[in-house]
Amino acid sequence: MAELKTRPTAQSVAAFLESLPDENRRRDCRALVELMKKATGSEPRMWGPAIVGFGDYHYKYATGREGDWFVAGFSPRKNDLTLYIMSGLDRYEEELSRMGKHKTGKSCLYIKRLSDIDLDVLRDIVKDSLRHLMGKQ
Repeated sequence: MAELKTRPTAQSVAAFLESLPDENRRRDCRALVELMKKATGSEPRMWGPAIVGFGDYHYKYATGREGDWFVAGFSPRKNDLTLYIMSGLDRYEEELSRMGKHKTGKSCLYIKRLSDIDLDVLRDIVKDSLRHLMGKQ
């Protein structure tokens, strides 16, 4: 079975964020660190070269594949801030309808800037996702 390529690293989250070329993106990322830190109760750490993750959980699929991952995280991609909500987003239809301007994937929330969304709604989603994931262990 293939191993995950993305793993925790010793890279500094602060140094990674400071290396971002756009000040507005750096500001949004620092705000996301604080929001996710409070919502998860976990310190941020780098996963691979460009993902900031919070918390840990062990997953095991029915297929037998298992591994360790973060419970919530984000990455400042070129076009969007990509937020990882590891419980999936299907269960948050009502919350997402109130969030503001965004796009979604299965477990990814894509936003251009934090000013486009309601941060209280995002915080509630992150907190509920954490409860959901921890309840599955």
